[in-house]
Amino acid sequence: MFKVNDYVAYNSTGVYKIIDIRKEKDTGNNDIEYYVLEPAYNNNMIIKTPVNNPKVLMRNIMTKEDVLSLIANMPETETIWTDDDRYRNQSFKAALRTGQSEEWVKIIKTLYLVKKGKLNVGKKLMKTDEDIMKAAERNLHEEFAMALHISPDEVLPYILDHVQVN
Repeated sequence: MFKVNDYVAYNSTGVYKIIDIRKEKDTGNNDIEYYVLEPAYNNNMIIKTPVNNPKVLMRNIMTKEDVLSLIANMPETETIWTDDDRYRNQSFKAALRTGQSEEWVKIIKTLYLVKKGKLNVGKKLMKTDEDIMKAAERNLHEEFAMALHISPDEVLPYILDHVQVN
């Protein structure tokens, strides 16, 4: 169980701070315990979710050591491109929903390389691919920023400074 002031990765929507844990009555007059969450980098909403909700993916954010290890392994991270637009969109969305940073890195690396190749011939990524890449980057940058004690805007330069390209 998480505690008040813990930071967690919540579903595939970013990093949240647990600001309260409270019991409330549900419609059947049963006591239900809830986490009250506030986005770490965008304080304009509050989320309340049952502590024991199996449909909600909530996990501890990565440690600095985990982040540095993931960055070190980025050059070897496999890409997951497929030319079938519909299948690719579904598989990328499913990977995004896993809430796993390693999956977000695969998406970002794949789409970054494809985008770079398309730009070289005067083309762009499809909007759906661009949107998925932005969502994966936002999630990854928020989690890395929290673990590294930097702002999300500093994450990409940090990664580029620390990744070893062979």
